[in-house]
Amino acid sequence: MDFGFSEEQDLLRQSAADFLNKECPMTYVRQMMEDDRGYSDELWRKMAELGWMGLIFPEEFGGLGLNLVDMVVVLEEMGRVVLPGPFFSTVVLGGLAILEAGSDEQKKKLLPNIAAGQTKATLAILEENARWDERGVNLAATKNDSGYQLSGVKLFVPDAHVADTIVCAARTPEGISLFMVDRHQAGLHTTVLKTMDQTRKLCEVKLDNVQLGAEALLGTSGQGWEALSRVIDQSKVALCAEMSGGVQQVLDMSVEYAKVRAQFGRPIGSFQAIQHKCADMLVQVESTKSATYYAAWAVANKSPDAPLAAAMAKAYCSDAYRKVSADGIQVHGGIGFTWEHDMHIYFKRAKGS
Repeated sequence: MDFGFSEEQDLLRQSAADFLNKECPMTYVRQMMEDDRGYSDELWRKMAELGWMGLIFPEEFGGLGLNLVDMVVVLEEMGRVVLPGPFFSTVVLGGLAILEAGSDEQKKKLLPNIAAGQTKATLAILEENARWDERGVNLAATKNDSGYQLSGVKLFVPDAHVADTIVCAARTPEGISLFMVDRHQAGLHTTVLKTMDQTRKLCEVKLDNVQLGAEALLGTSGQGWEALSRVIDQSKVALCAEMSGGVQQVLDMSVEYAKVRAQFGRPIGSFQAIQHKCADMLVQVESTKSATYYAAWAVANKSPDAPLAAAMAKAYCSDAYRKVSADGIQVHGGIGFTWEHDMHIYFKRAKGS
């Protein structure tokens, strides 16, 4: 493997950083935290014009044909500015679920619309048992003459309140199957939950005898978990990439503040206690990136240890982001606890992620 990024990936990163610095300042993030939908049509359209919605979809399905490592580059920059909105749920969750599980006909029908920014999607897996494995999926899909009937509850579904299509994991007699459910389908109800991270809307999705046609089945009945496992590995890496960008921004903010904040006639960055804290933060930032990059490479190249690499990266990055963001608040002192300062937004995203 190559431990460096290619020239094309560096250019992609720079263009993403330039775009997001201009289009997603913290004033926009705060506006979307208060917005019921959590995103603006204008920014969504501009991101679609850049091709980001189809970044990792094959060209035959309207995408750019890049891989997960390329996506990591963009997601890092999104995490650095705490991008709100349904990009992650649409492309990484719903989009990849369709790509991994759908038939060629379904992919040709659905993915070009996602890549063009015309369709938003999400993925509903988690239930009240809080299990992320195959045994955690208990929502029932009963087969009948006209197709399938779904009944049950899904929790913490990202952006389900604005998704056009919800890919729902359900249990059929053959095993775990995936179904495409229209948000406006009769019997489906979405409720935005009150969560710590207001930049990412999570929903409860209730399915009360939702009747679907046979064409709503994504791929083959009973084969859903195999596809979901691949999606989960890729989404772990994608979330780690977001967190990598977040921890880097927290470190940069903290170091800059330590240079300009003076106490006892000298910058606080000159005190050994602050220096040690920032040094520890740097170690965790670099380790977060290393774990993420290797996991991205392993998953993209279908390495035998890809599931383990993705799980280890997710475990480490989750802890590191929470620790670094908490330390960042400590470096900032009293102002770091205030609503007016941006540090709490990163801390809450870290907890949510």
